[in-house]
Amino acid sequence: MASDNQYRLDKNVFKTRSFEEADNYMRDYRNYDWKERLKIALYLTSIAYNFDINNPPRLDRTVFTMNKLT
Repeated sequence: MASDNQYRLDKNVFKTRSFEEADNYMRDYRNYDWKERLKIALYLTSIAYNFDINNPPRLDRTVFTMNKLT
């Protein structure tokens, strides 16, 4: 069984914000062009799924099947 501390929230990492601060934070990302936002999204995805951003995993095509509708 997993230890109790394995999934605890690290309160030193997160910051409580007011609605105004959170709104201003989101507006800062809207000032970037779409290419820069896409790079940020890829970086955050690589952190979330724990893969190297310069060597992303390949799609496993054996999982999917395709049937022709007649």
